[in-house]
Amino acid sequence: MFSRSQMGYRPVPLPDRAELTDAEALAEAEAFRDRMRQRHTVRDYDTRPVPRAVIEACIAAAGTAPSGANHQPWHFAAIAEPALKARIRHEAEAEERRFYDGGAGDEWLSALEPIGTDAAKPHLQDAPWLIAVFAQRWGAFDDGTRFKNYYVPESVGIATGFLIAALHHAGLVCLTHTPNPMKFLNEACGRPESEKPVMILAVGHPAPDATVPAVAKIKKPLEDILTVFE
Repeated sequence: MFSRSQMGYRPVPLPDRAELTDAEALAEAEAFRDRMRQRHTVRDYDTRPVPRAVIEACIAAAGTAPSGANHQPWHFAAIAEPALKARIRHEAEAEERRFYDGGAGDEWLSALEPIGTDAAKPHLQDAPWLIAVFAQRWGAFDDGTRFKNYYVPESVGIATGFLIAALHHAGLVCLTHTPNPMKFLNEACGRPESEKPVMILAVGHPAPDATVPAVAKIKKPLEDILTVFE
């Protein structure tokens, strides 16, 4: 929790610095690129448990992400309790049935067809962990006074990207799931009105027979996603 006494500007020397040659920087960048190319969105999970300490370390990595005014407007609820996972699956599938039964529209459903998804979400119970991501629309000082958070969607998106990369680096797979609306997650996870649920990550080890849609391996080439002004 923030204290008003911490809010003044006070510059400190850069605490961490990576001194790499250009060649070393390129090698590191290419190694990270190649590692992230091995990341896959997975819906089939193994029963092998994942230690809580691994999940906590990955979420701690997410917590280092940059954010608007350094307000860190996020909260992560890590869920392994079977009954709560079953409740979340039940609530999420109810929203998904409305989505697939006409709420989405033909164009959206057509776009999803190559991915092979439907209203059934067994991974929400099969995965050893669910991580519910919440965006904090406002915060509070230690004296209870509310303050506004800034660039909340952008900040939470960056932190979630850090989290997904950390999970992959730890040898885990995950699936991003965004039922809409997701207000049921506030009650299920005991989160306050100030927080908006934005995503559920199913997390674990892939099942031995796990598959991914072939279309998911198609990525835009660099020249389609990059413009250089030099």
